[in-house]
Amino acid sequence: MTAAARFAAHAIDTRFADLSDAAVRRAKVFVLDSLGVGIAGSSVEGGEGLLKVASGWGGAPGEIAVPVWGRSVRLAAPAAAFLNAWQMHNQEYDCLHEGAVVHAMAAVLPAALAAAELKGGASGAELIAAVAVGVDIAAGLGLASRSGFRFFRPGTAGGFGAVAAAGRLLGLDRPGLEAAFAWQLAQASGTMQAHTEGSPILPVQIAFNTRAALQSCEMATHGFAAAHQVFEGAYGYLPLFEGTYELEPVLASLGRQWRMAEFSHKPFPAGRATHGGIEGVRVLRAEHGFGAADVARVEVIAPPLIVRLVGRPPRPDAGASYARLCMAYAIAKTLQHGALDLAHFRGEALADPLTYELAARVETRDDGTTDPNALAPQTVVVHLRDGRALSWRGETMLAHPARPLTQQQHLEKFDRCLAFSAEPLAPGTAARLVEAVDRLEEMADVRRLGMLAASPGSGLGR
Repeated sequence: MTAAARFAAHAIDTRFADLSDAAVRRAKVFVLDSLGVGIAGSSVEGGEGLLKVASGWGGAPGEIAVPVWGRSVRLAAPAAAFLNAWQMHNQEYDCLHEGAVVHAMAAVLPAALAAAELKGGASGAELIAAVAVGVDIAAGLGLASRSGFRFFRPGTAGGFGAVAAAGRLLGLDRPGLEAAFAWQLAQASGTMQAHTEGSPILPVQIAFNTRAALQSCEMATHGFAAAHQVFEGAYGYLPLFEGTYELEPVLASLGRQWRMAEFSHKPFPAGRATHGGIEGVRVLRAEHGFGAADVARVEVIAPPLIVRLVGRPPRPDAGASYARLCMAYAIAKTLQHGALDLAHFRGEALADPLTYELAARVETRDDGTTDPNALAPQTVVVHLRDGRALSWRGETMLAHPARPLTQQQHLEKFDRCLAFSAEPLAPGTAARLVEAVDRLEEMADVRRLGMLAASPGSGLGR
């Protein structure tokens, strides 16, 4: 049996009752978190241009339209999924599976909710199951890799997870979903060049793969003969996109190990690779009471992936996307304010000369770890002007499943995100979304989530 067949069987045959309690709980946590982050992403620079382009991808008259979160518009399902996926990842604030280094929910949830709209509704229990199997496949592909990034894995692997979730909700059978995986391979895209340059195209690559997932599911219904060895063939996904891989342990874990329960929050709105450095500075600052003016220099000693992803030099002219992936910038803002906020990547805050003067004192160094996908441990050493060297070491980053956010921290992040909606949300939206997701497995129709996440100007009602 091919890997596509085994993934399809898992995606189609899994029942809500098969999920572990932990998987259900964490699915609800990250559905709420993802909606909040996606709403906040609606006001990021560049959104108006993407909205204008995506609006031109309209469907046929009378075709079902899907809400765009934080806005008062509905678009054709692939276009809405595209925008919602971009909004989820454009601030580097969305959840991820650290071992896989895959932000799977950014593709899986927008595709699943768009599929629910196309299908005429789906229950909350069915959404949770669809999200869980989609995450299993997206994260599983990342876990199978034994190589460093060449392509942008959150987009490429995330797209296959989105196919699984959307295909299940749309009613594809096993052969149909296998064919949809083949169509997705034909469309999979996204390299690490945008990440290397800190280009705002980076999150658009997740959006492209999310839109493609809905198109793959539709194309799978039209009878084309599909490729079979989608993942393991000589030019299949894993050899071509990842290089060295070991897939069998992942396939054997399906239905036994729920990757949704292994996801990490993003407590800070920057690349996950910066989070150890941010936490270390926050802890040392709280313990020793120093201010930004007291700091001579900061060292972050971390695995090579950290240096590769966020060890870039600070650049005042590079823009928000670059800054979100810059350890030095994130630590400088944390030294200034004791925290890192969405507002620190917008407007005057992004150009603050003091931030860059502080950032020039930060160095990120390779600790020699051999695992190409390791994000931890990270060590932070703050050298003060009085000669003291203060050290912190983190073996596991904050908001990893072993160190989860509290319920209060989770909800505070969600509330802060909603304040950045591109268009005003209805009064009480935060409370309604929290209540709805808290009882998600009882919800009769998850289309209500999209209604709540949209601006009331859309005429969607409440």
